[in-house]
Amino acid sequence: MPDRLPLPKHVFRDAMARLASAVTIVTTDGAGGRHGFTASAVCSVSDDPATLLVCVNRSASTHAHLVANGLLGINILTHDQESLSTLFGSSRHDMETRFAAGRWKRGEIGMPLLVDALVSMECRIAQMQEVGTHTVMFVEPLCAEFLRSDISGLVWFDRAYRRA
Repeated sequence: MPDRLPLPKHVFRDAMARLASAVTIVTTDGAGGRHGFTASAVCSVSDDPATLLVCVNRSASTHAHLVANGLLGINILTHDQESLSTLFGSSRHDMETRFAAGRWKRGEIGMPLLVDALVSMECRIAQMQEVGTHTVMFVEPLCAEFLRSDISGLVWFDRAYRRA
C-alpha cells in the first residue's frame, strides 16, 4: 500500500515505548575533552564483522565530539546504576559533574569506561548515516571488558527503568 501514510509521531513513540532496550552510557574523549550521554538506541548489527549501531540526536552536546573523535566507549549499565543513567541523560549537568559520579578508567584506546558496568566496549566509528533528527553510527568494537557477571542489567521499558 504505497499510498498509506506513516504512523503519526505519538503513535510511533507509544509503540517504541513498549520495546525494551538496554541502557548504556556512550562516552568519548579527545581534543575537546570527555563527553558522554545516556543511550538506549544501541544494538548489535552483525558479528561478522562485529558491528553495533548507536543512534545519536544531532542536537545532543556530545554529537560533535563523537564525530570529531571518531571513537567511543559503550558502557552497558547494571540495574543499580539508574541514578548515573539519569545524570548522563540530563542536559542540566555539565560533563565534569557527570563524570564525577561513578568510577571511571581510561580504556586501551583511551575511551572513558565505567569501572563497574556490566560490559564496556571501545569502538571506532566506521560509517554514519543521517536519518531524521539523528545520526546512525555504525561502530566496530575494538576492545571489550566483561566487568560484572553477578548482577542484572538496566533496561528502559514503557518509559521507565526496569531490571533485566
